[in-house]
Amino acid sequence: MKTLIQAAEVWVPDAEGHLLVLSAGLYGSAAEFGAVSRSMCFGRGEGLPGRVWEEGRPLLLKDLQGGYFLRAAAARRAGLACAAAMPVYLGDQFKAVVVFFCGGEPAEAGAIELWRNNPRVTGDMTLVDGHYGAAAGAFAEASRDTYLPRGAGLPGLAWQREGSVFLDGLPGSSKFLRAEAAGAAGIQRGLGLPCAAAGHEHFVLVLLGTAAMPVARRVESWVVTAPRPMGTSIDPPGGSGPAWERPGARPGAGAAGQGPQRAYGHCEIAGALPVGERAGTAGCLAKAFVSAVPQLSPNAAGEPEALGASAAAAGLDGMIVLPIARDGVVAEAVALYF
Repeated sequence: MKTLIQAAEVWVPDAEGHLLVLSAGLYGSAAEFGAVSRSMCFGRGEGLPGRVWEEGRPLLLKDLQGGYFLRAAAARRAGLACAAAMPVYLGDQFKAVVVFFCGGEPAEAGAIELWRNNPRVTGDMTLVDGHYGAAAGAFAEASRDTYLPRGAGLPGLAWQREGSVFLDGLPGSSKFLRAEAAGAAGIQRGLGLPCAAAGHEHFVLVLLGTAAMPVARRVESWVVTAPRPMGTSIDPPGGSGPAWERPGARPGAGAAGQGPQRAYGHCEIAGALPVGERAGTAGCLAKAFVSAVPQLSPNAAGEPEALGASAAAAGLDGMIVLPIARDGVVAEAVALYF
């Protein structure tokens, strides 16, 4: 099954903090593009990752063949046409840049949008730019003319909640203000991701998929009841293994020792996933909560405990986990599977 996101990568500062180096990448069939990417690094302002690092805000680059994208030739050969990149912060501390790539074949559907609120100018969220599939012309026009107050529409909901929002059945959803245009474009599901930024503006990245080309093969949100401040180890004294418990609680006691729990989930194979199911205390999810750095695995089925078993049953391959921080702690992690 082809997905809207066709490649993803995570760039992190090197030991000296002078360059961005590739932490991990999922490139699917774009093996050559992946090889080129692994050979590169970026200074501040260089290429797409370096530009995001320098500006401290997410960027949507609709055409990889123009402007400052330094891997244009390799992207063209791989059929990658568009990229969205966002910085990851923990408080004021810069942690990483995540980049999503989309294809550019004429028949491809869906959309990827970047929304912004500048509180010095307006109380609404407006479209910065968007990349739209062949069937989404009217939807694109409707998006450009839309102004969303806090809490309205998919971008406004993610802005208000400071967390991810997943909506299914967009053509009939009262929460999605462009429902009629979405139905005409065949857009069925949407994911809103709040994006950290260094300034006073608020950003939301919106990924919109169709039944034939979903955003990802599985989308999940994981939360912990009482997230710990970063820098606090999840290994309790004595080395008895990871524990997700309230400060002072007995390590591993009850549900608190079972790791993050699913807040929502949708799988293109299995449908809606059980809310409240625990993920365990190891693997990519645990690392994302502890480090505040996005985690990426080419083998989702190899993740520990129930998470890996569920991925194997659905035939899922790679996964990326995006930490979402609030008030200096990672409050949520969004997992996308391919």
